[in-house]
Amino acid sequence: MPVPANRFKAAITAGAPQIGLWLNMAGAIPAEIAGRAGFDWLVIDGEHGPNDLSTIREQLQALSGSSAEPVVRPPAGETWMIKQLLDLGARTLLVPMVDTPEQARRLVSATRYPPNGVRGMGAMVARASGFGAIPDYVESAEAELCLLVQIESVEAVNNIESIAAIDGVDGLFIGPADLSADMGFRGRTDSPEVRATIRDAIGRIVATGKPAGILTFDEALNRECLDLGASFVAVGGDVTEFALALRRLAARYGRADTAAGPASY
Repeated sequence: MPVPANRFKAAITAGAPQIGLWLNMAGAIPAEIAGRAGFDWLVIDGEHGPNDLSTIREQLQALSGSSAEPVVRPPAGETWMIKQLLDLGARTLLVPMVDTPEQARRLVSATRYPPNGVRGMGAMVARASGFGAIPDYVESAEAELCLLVQIESVEAVNNIESIAAIDGVDGLFIGPADLSADMGFRGRTDSPEVRATIRDAIGRIVATGKPAGILTFDEALNRECLDLGASFVAVGGDVTEFALALRRLAARYGRADTAAGPASY
């Protein structure tokens, strides 16, 4: 029995737009709620969310019956982190700060069993194989794994074509916040220079034949990136949507979070 098909990977490879949401609350219940909301993919964030292996596992379990693909972002592209997340049952990874094709090649190796890579052999006692219920997991896992790498620096933008050329990289994802900071426009993702770089990067990724993705909180930019051919676009996050909803509710009754000041918004 092979591992289940990764419909998200198939969709982005075919260029079918997939709309996603960031999960930073590090809880199973918010993840389950998001999983029932209609999104195509959900990022369990281990880089900027307060997640560890236990909370990631709980969210993967909460999303096991959802049609949304859980995408796990590790804190960094370390081989040992990737091994643990794959054994935990993550099959789509979004790795931050990938600047060179050499880094991308190492990440691909980390997701493959020998002789094609360096992933440790231990899946038969792991959640990934259903604790041994998928006896041919080792033989079939690679085809359904999806490796997405984040383009978040000027160096990475300059290397888009060479990173995309690495076999096993399934998609390239623009990170506007870090990219804008590296360009000298920290906190100004809406600057004309950053926007122009994003548009150029999306077009160049699409031209390589690899799927392009992005996260922004700007609906106009999200729709523009979709028009440019981006096939996996995250349009918001659980923390921001929850915070805004509560502030609006409080404001309707004349209440507001004045103690934190404008910075909290």
